[in-house]
Amino acid sequence: MKITISHYEFLQRFPDEAAARKYLETKRWNGTPACPHCGVIERVQVRKVVGYYRCLACKEDFTVRTGTIFERSHIPLDKWLYAMYLVATARKGVSSMQISKELGITQKSAWFMLQRIREACGKGGPYGGQLSGIVEADETFLGGKETNKHADKQHGFRATQGKTAVLGIRQRGGETRAIVVGTDTGADRLGSEIRANVKRGSVLCTDDAKVFNHIGPYRHLTVNHSAKQYVDGMASTNGIESVWAVLKRGYYGIYHQFSVKHMQRYVDEFSFRLNEGNCKVHTMDRIDAMVAKTDGVRITYKALIA
Repeated sequence: MKITISHYEFLQRFPDEAAARKYLETKRWNGTPACPHCGVIERVQVRKVVGYYRCLACKEDFTVRTGTIFERSHIPLDKWLYAMYLVATARKGVSSMQISKELGITQKSAWFMLQRIREACGKGGPYGGQLSGIVEADETFLGGKETNKHADKQHGFRATQGKTAVLGIRQRGGETRAIVVGTDTGADRLGSEIRANVKRGSVLCTDDAKVFNHIGPYRHLTVNHSAKQYVDGMASTNGIESVWAVLKRGYYGIYHQFSVKHMQRYVDEFSFRLNEGNCKVHTMDRIDAMVAKTDGVRITYKALIA
């Protein structure tokens, strides 16, 4: 069964803004517009301008954009959908420069567009609740390579100094979560994140780093990477390590740098591709999942650059 849609096929499905608007209205309201201001369904009036509605209960006008990442954007909805298609299907990410060329918009607009899409990617999780069963946890550090830095900015043998830590948690056969923890990589911080995301009694697999010792009410299994041990029966962190492999290929090859301020959004984008946006899922199901996350998510440019 074919699970991918080519660029050409996608553009045929959504050739103009009207087609994109109808798709978004169907996904958001399923044929019955609901006021995003007060939630009323019964007293919604269709306006003369196509795509506009008025709630007779709260006297507010609205469109399918209202209360979503698309609100107050002058970019046509078909371009928004195509950008979401590019994000969902690009295994290692897509740059704002590439988006600007594909859509015929400025790089600044493309960057703002991508940050809003990433904001939606970080909304909730595909399954909800805590991870359970066999769960792998590991941390990685994002930042420039020491050999590429000027001498006055190198940190000597402390390769992790000056970098930002990201904690990854992956349930085997399930969801992947990644949390930017900054420079706080102590047992208290990592332990609190793991306990918040992993159900008590689960099997927790980590490497032999001391920071993961006595971390919580789990059956803790470890592998000794320093001794070139990567699998020991059930114990392995290969799953979460593969997440870091893809993330760093995007970091070095596509984006070149994540600012600490926006790093969680970039990490959420990669987490989405491993969860609802997995390449094993049909392309339109991936787009549907991304669209479902846009409702109730909005970030302004002023707040983004503040």
